[in-house]
Parts: sequence; structure tokens; C-alpha cells
Amino acid sequence: MYNRREFLGTGLAALGAASAASLAPGLLRAAPAWAPAPKKILVLGGTGFVGPHNVREALKRGHQVTIFNRGRSGKGMFGKDVEELAGDRASDLSALKGRKWDAVIDESASLSSAPEWVKLSTEVLRDSVDQYLFISTRSVYYDLSSVPMNSNAPVLTLENSPIEAGKPLTYGHAKAYAEKAAHAAMPGRVTVVRPGLIVGPEDDTDRFTYWPVRAARGGEMLAPGDGSDHVQIIDVRDLMKFCVTLCESRTFGVFNGVGPQGGMPFKEFLARVQKGVGANPSYTWVDADFLREQGHAPYGRELPVFQVMRGRTAGFARFDLTPELKAGLTIRPMEDTARDTLAWWKTLPAERQAAPKTGFSPAREAELLAMWKARKPK
Repeated sequence: MYNRREFLGTGLAALGAASAASLAPGLLRAAPAWAPAPKKILVLGGTGFVGPHNVREALKRGHQVTIFNRGRSGKGMFGKDVEELAGDRASDLSALKGRKWDAVIDESASLSSAPEWVKLSTEVLRDSVDQYLFISTRSVYYDLSSVPMNSNAPVLTLENSPIEAGKPLTYGHAKAYAEKAAHAAMPGRVTVVRPGLIVGPEDDTDRFTYWPVRAARGGEMLAPGDGSDHVQIIDVRDLMKFCVTLCESRTFGVFNGVGPQGGMPFKEFLARVQKGVGANPSYTWVDADFLREQGHAPYGRELPVFQVMRGRTAGFARFDLTPELKAGLTIRPMEDTARDTLAWWKTLPAERQAAPKTGFSPAREAELLAMWKARKPK
């Protein structure tokens, strides 16, 4: 089965080959690459971390972009190139009524209220757009123990993972039920992308940024585990390129947004980060169970990106991305992401650089390294 982009691409390739065959030897020319027709794209959000990358990617590829948000931050940041509509996803969607777009990219429904937000927006937009692309999360998966993982794995529900009465939905539950709301409102016209940790320039969480910043500082560096645990994350620019590609080709279905294919061992991850920032730290590998005993859990505040590949998280960073790569996902080298992220970090005010939000402080790192070296063999 072909999606629209594959069908047109195949047809144009055949036409180009036929035309080339009629040319005299030595005059063979490559057929021009297929370019998608400009689309009208509505972005729900547009001014946070992901949003500007989303808008810039769509504009770069010749699309007409409208953003919808509360208008409280980043107003006018795109100049006259982007139409801005103001409203509230929870209470005022009137600005969206009576309009038409080819596709909507929903990248702002990330709170516990996400299912209701998606329900409200799809009710307004289902007769106004051809495609609803919802940016979900890898956190929707109920069980991450399979190797390899793929999008057919079961997701969180209140039946398989109950929540105490009166408590809000967890992040994963909220995204899972938001996906269901989109599919229910627009069956057959929904695209879901489930990214892992979204990283790169302008990421204010510091969850990835810690590693290039720490590597650039040099010296003895605490490295968690033994280097064999895998990493699958995604540069925000690659995620947005994938989302726009899926809209251009009107490709529907559920896709994961992580990379690289099959995951990258943490030892390779650090080596590539080091190469990207031009640093030369020395690594001391510290057992993950030891770090947990000291109060530092994998994927926690001090150990962002790192997760152990065993038990219920054995497949956390071991996704098979065959369908995603076929649909147009591309993953840039980790060196490039590390280099660009560090360059952006260096543009921030000195007081911000002095207070990273994740990772070990120099003092705590030194303390843990001393404790690890002084431990008694079991």
C-alpha cells in the first residue's frame, strides 16, 4: 500500500526514467526531486521549546502556518510570516471556527488535561482539517520490557495501571487517552508521533544539555552503568522535520519518534557527545545500583537520559524504527546535536549557566566518585 507521497514519487521517477531514455548518450539528466504542494498548517502551540522549531521547519519548506495559543508569550516572534490566533484550549476555541487547514499539528496538549483539550479541539476542527497530527510520548507504553519495542506495544489505561480516585492522570495516561480522543473524533485521519526525550538547542529542561556541558568541562567524569545500556532520544529539529513530512505525505497511523535505530550504547553516546563538543574527559563508570543506593535513580534529575536496559525497562531505548524510517524519519549524528546544544547553552546568561537544572553538581560528583573508589568489594 502506498501513501500519497510514495505513489507520486514512484510515478515521477518512472516518468523521469522514460524521458531520460529518449535522450542521446551523454545528455542523461537526473529527474527533478518531487516537491510537495504548499499546505496550510495549523499549529496548536507554537511558542514553547518545540513550537518554534515546528514553525520554522514548515516555513522553510514553503508551507503557510497559523499558530493558536493564549498569546501570553512569544507574541509576534515570527513576524508577518505566521498568522497568530489567540484563545484558550480549555475554554475558548472560537478563533478556530469557520476556518480551513490541510493539517493541524497539536504539540501543546501535554498536561493531565490533554484528553479534554484534544476532545475539544477535534470537535471544532474535524470538519475543517484533513489530518490531525498529535505529538504524544513514549511514556504512553504500559510495558517497556520487550526487545525490540514498537508502536504495537500496549499503552497505559486505567484498567492496567489504576490511579487513585481524585488523583490527576499521569503524564503517560493523559497522552494515551488524548490519543484515543483524537482517533474517536477523526477516525482514519489521525497521525500520532510518540517521541522520547526531545533534545537540542533551546531545550530549557537541561535533561540532555547536562552531558555536552559536563563533557566540555573535562576532567574525571562520572559515567553511569557499564556503558552497555542504550540511549534513544530525538533532536527537536529531526522530530519537527518528521512531523512536517508526515503532513506533506498525508501519512496516518502511529509512529515513534526516537533514534537511532535500535538504540545507542551509553558508551558510544558519551563518545559521540565528547567528539561533538571537542572535549577530552576521562570516564569512571559507576554501577547503576550503587547510584540508586545513594539516591540517584536512572532517568532521574541527576541521571537524565540514562536508563538501565533490564526488567520492565529492557526495551526503553531499543525501539525498532523500520516503519518510521520508511515514513521519512531522519536522525542527525549525535555529535551535531551535542555541538549545537552546547553552542546555544553558551549564549545564555552567566547566572543561568551557573545553575543547570539537571545532573550532578561538581561537589556531588566528586563525592560519589570518592565513595565508589573507597567501597569494599562484595
